Amino acid sequence: MHMIMGYERVRVLFLLFLIPLPTVLGWGKEGHYATCKIAQEYLSEDALFAVKQLLPDSAQGDLAAVCSWADEVGHTHRYHWSSALHYVDTPDFKCNYEYCRDCHDSYRHEHRCVSGAIYNYTMQLKSADAGISSEFNYNLTEALMFLSHFVGDIHQPLHVGFTGDLGGNTITVHWYRRKANLHYVWDDLIIQSALKTFYDSDLSIMIQAIQRNITDNWLNDVSTWEHCAHNYTACPNRYASESISLACKFAYRNATPGSTLKDEYFLSRLPVVEKRLAQGGVRLAAILNRIFTSSKTRIAQA
Repeated sequence: MHMIMGYERVRVLFLLFLIPLPTVLGWGKEGHYATCKIAQEYLSEDALFAVKQLLPDSAQGDLAAVCSWADEVGHTHRYHWSSALHYVDTPDFKCNYEYCRDCHDSYRHEHRCVSGAIYNYTMQLKSADAGISSEFNYNLTEALMFLSHFVGDIHQPLHVGFTGDLGGNTITVHWYRRKANLHYVWDDLIIQSALKTFYDSDLSIMIQAIQRNITDNWLNDVSTWEHCAHNYTACPNRYASESISLACKFAYRNATPGSTLKDEYFLSRLPVVEKRLAQGGVRLAAILNRIFTSSKTRIAQA
């Protein structure tokens, strides 16, 4: 795996290259809500205190309430620059991810991708929490909301898809009788179909089922999910590598243009989606726990 450029350089480049780009959304609202609901259950006391201090009043202390914020503002002129930060594409049919090769926008500006964004906003929150003086006036509320959203995005396999089809956006398929593109199937339709088929159209029931899987079936995996090599606060290169592997193995397979995706595809891919929601939630909590260790006093005084 390639060595990542230092946080300082990532920060400067983000500020230099605020260039409008096409919007690509991540998990739908249900997926982002689920990721952040799961994360909130795994926050330490210090991290939960810090998060609630940073959340906007409209969230009423609920991180999940703002986890789709980055998609909502991405449609506005003020935040259109953030569009490239929701995903990272690999060369066509390359089922592996490399930061130095892949993390750039369509103008080939380095570090402008979802993994670069996670490093950037992690750095912003961590430097501010440590009380490090900076010439940059970070908006920590926005940093928290962007980070929470992008950790969800990078766990959606087609947010690390192929360049040629824009992560499945240009692959038109039928989801049962509904015409859609493959990216939207993974953002929304698998989750929505699961809600109707298995969870009585109640997202809270689906989240509870995923949480039970975490505490039962995946309990021995949680520490591995949380771990980052070299004591990094976040390790998005690992998350991206997992996603492109899953995209090749599950998302793209048997989903050629014009194909109809029905029960066989849905029932075999749903466990992948639910596990990625679980991993995203557990990892988001782990990142925030590492950022906000013993942070009560500093956040309260900020």
